[in-house]
Amino acid sequence: MGLIKSEIFSESQNELASIAKVFANPARIAILQYLFNTDSCICGDLVDEIGLAQPTVSQHLKELRNMGLIKGEVEGRNVCYCIDADNWSAMKAKFMPFLDLEPKQMDGNC
Repeated sequence: MGLIKSEIFSESQNELASIAKVFANPARIAILQYLFNTDSCICGDLVDEIGLAQPTVSQHLKELRNMGLIKGEVEGRNVCYCIDADNWSAMKAKFMPFLDLEPKQMDGNC
């Protein structure tokens, strides 16, 4: 697979692609859904809930945190994760114009 020439695309296109990449893994979707349904959690809870090894869950949490969709606070030896509400809203605001696009009606030639 070739390299992506990100410099030829707009900042918005690159940003949407980065966000989409984070959503492209079902484990990350499951983690986000779990966090939306709880006030907070620790990594151990996620390991039990998702059914993946702790290092794998930690890597997914890192990707979500790097994108800014979640945040974590150290509590003793654990990190308590939750959805970053402000960044979640900002991500939705960026994606909605793209998701709201409607295809043009063609005359049967496509």
